[in-house]
Amino acid sequence: MPFFNLFVFFVEAVFYFTVMLTLLHFRRRLGLGVFLTALGVMHFLETYLAAVFYVELPFGTVSPGSSILFAGKLMLILLLYIKEDAETVRQPIYGLFLGNLMTVAIGLLLQFHAVDGVGPVKDAAFIKEMGWLMLWGTTLLYLDSVAIILLYERLGRFMPRRVVPRFLLSGIALLTFDQIAFFGMLHAFFDVPSSAFWSGWAGKMLAAFIYATIYFLYRHMRRAGEPYAATRPLADVFGDLTFRERYEDLLARSGRDTLTGVFDRARMEIDVPAMIRESLQSGEAISTVILDVDHFKSVNDRFGHLAGDEVLKALADLLRNAIRGEDRLYRFGGEEFVIMLPRLDHPQAMERAEHLRRLVASTLSTADRVAVTISCGVASGPEDGVNFAELISSADERLYTAKGEGRNRVCGQPSGSVADA
Repeated sequence: MPFFNLFVFFVEAVFYFTVMLTLLHFRRRLGLGVFLTALGVMHFLETYLAAVFYVELPFGTVSPGSSILFAGKLMLILLLYIKEDAETVRQPIYGLFLGNLMTVAIGLLLQFHAVDGVGPVKDAAFIKEMGWLMLWGTTLLYLDSVAIILLYERLGRFMPRRVVPRFLLSGIALLTFDQIAFFGMLHAFFDVPSSAFWSGWAGKMLAAFIYATIYFLYRHMRRAGEPYAATRPLADVFGDLTFRERYEDLLARSGRDTLTGVFDRARMEIDVPAMIRESLQSGEAISTVILDVDHFKSVNDRFGHLAGDEVLKALADLLRNAIRGEDRLYRFGGEEFVIMLPRLDHPQAMERAEHLRRLVASTLSTADRVAVTISCGVASGPEDGVNFAELISSADERLYTAKGEGRNRVCGQPSGSVADA
């Protein structure tokens, strides 16, 4: 009998995941709501089965609700994230969470009903317990979903082209966490024996391998039938669909300085610490350039603040077009700008800053045709600092050294050694 149950378990897992994957695949034709509704409908069944229905398999007692349906839902959410974005993934998660809150509330209200004038509904207590169990399961699902996405992204650093192994490893890790947390609730509410923990974990691991295999076959069939997917690197295809790409695209449209259109100081204080940390952890250099418009106050005094604003806008446009795609330009405040230069060591950053200085001097001018010039301070990690505050402080100190040495120059040494114009 345990081996027959294992066969049925396998059929159930294949049937559930294949149908749901098909709905996800055809979401453009059927509408994403079909997939999301099916996912939500199965949520109650999985919670109910996890509470009351267990079968014997060769490795122990498991519940198909927990091992098949919940494991499948978590991995389907990861697939939805891969194919869409995090904003779409949040919709079923919050929908399930709010729906379960309503279940708990209605379960409480049902106890006040009278049936045929006899008394309260006898099963209302069970409904209430189910509501709390579903609420706990959905809370875990929210944590699991966020964590599985982050883990999937993190594994992409080490195996960017091995999508299915990332999918499987992410599922294994988070299903293990979920088994620990969800089993505690089952044990407390329904007296599920401790011996069921390991068998339940084994059931989830088996389901994860089944789902990863189905996903592998799905990807293989799609690649075979789609020349575009076959000729394009898989990392690029999936990189276009990941949350990080969408998140960075969203950030690219926020945190902008209203005058110049470049990133503002608030955005810099969010971005730059992470850029420095990631560069140094990967063993790559990163450099910072702080630049200031020379004698900018005199421009405002002679031609007015509107003319000064035009100089700043022209400077920002010139700098934005002159830097690399991976560089970041921020307005630090007033007439000061900060440029982050990933993967450039100090000599390279000095050369880049000198190029920008010469470009500005030869391109921009005031209304009376006087050249606009800039002074620059350059600092590089890790030699000048290993965090945001240290690099910015070093670069800022060298900027003032450059200005004190006569302006229109680049300084990259604490002693005030400069590259003159």
